[in-house]
Amino acid sequence: MNHSRRGFLKTTLAATAAITGSQLPGCADRPKDAETKPGGDRFQLSLAEWSLHRTIRKGELKNIDFPRYAKEKFGIHGVEYVNSFFKQQAKDMAYLKDLKGRADSEGVRNVLIMCDGEGQLGAKQEKARLQTVENHKKWVEAAKFLGCHSIRVNAGGPGSREELAKQVIDGLTRLSTFAKDFDINVIVENHGGLSSDGAWLADVLKTVGMDNCGALPDFGNFHQYDRYQGIKDLMPYAKGVSAKSREFNAEGDEVQTDYLKAMKLVAEAGYEGYVGIEYEGKTLSEHDGIVATKKLLERVFPQV
Repeated sequence: MNHSRRGFLKTTLAATAAITGSQLPGCADRPKDAETKPGGDRFQLSLAEWSLHRTIRKGELKNIDFPRYAKEKFGIHGVEYVNSFFKQQAKDMAYLKDLKGRADSEGVRNVLIMCDGEGQLGAKQEKARLQTVENHKKWVEAAKFLGCHSIRVNAGGPGSREELAKQVIDGLTRLSTFAKDFDINVIVENHGGLSSDGAWLADVLKTVGMDNCGALPDFGNFHQYDRYQGIKDLMPYAKGVSAKSREFNAEGDEVQTDYLKAMKLVAEAGYEGYVGIEYEGKTLSEHDGIVATKKLLERVFPQV
């Protein structure tokens, strides 16, 4: 990034901080009006915007209103955006200022941005990887402006285990090096393909070896890999946790994931921070699925 671009962003950040009368929030700060969370200060709840993708696609909710919606409908004070719901506004400073202002006024923390559709960080050709890194830079800048601590990326691409690992390591290192200047983390979700192999992804992150490059373990995305082993594999690198839910039984437990067992692994790794609710089921409505997941986490937190 050239000096004029960097200077413009820093000036804009400083101006926004002055307008709001405070410094931009750091990832460890908690909203002042947040209710006391079960599990003490170890865990806070956030809501993944994907939980409401059908509602948003129907036009019943706009991205700009997501922070207020999360607080008013669910009592949740942390939000995880999905880039596809405001892709045209990634560089729109007026829009980002409005979004940040609305979140701040509600006492809601902007936690991270989930980035999809920007190319493969593990593309076979170096030129394609460089373009993918370039495509993600605007989201690093947007995350910084909004006060997020991370962007979530995917570790996709072609090749054998060894080939893809080498390609992803290169892409992640380049992007994380850029993001380091913004104090933004680049975190990889187990999101299909080899990334859903906990041992493979953990080895990739270990090889990258950068403090701001980590994982977003998703309870439900360890395809053909033991989910509890996968959580254990990735927790040493976790800078967020995604509590994926799809279906619940009559007792209110998620039928695919033992949340108590999963959260014990999270707690045993010494993790403290946001646990994101990501409901992806169809049996319950999006609203009811989010509520059911929140109740389950609130029941489990004090037990770990």
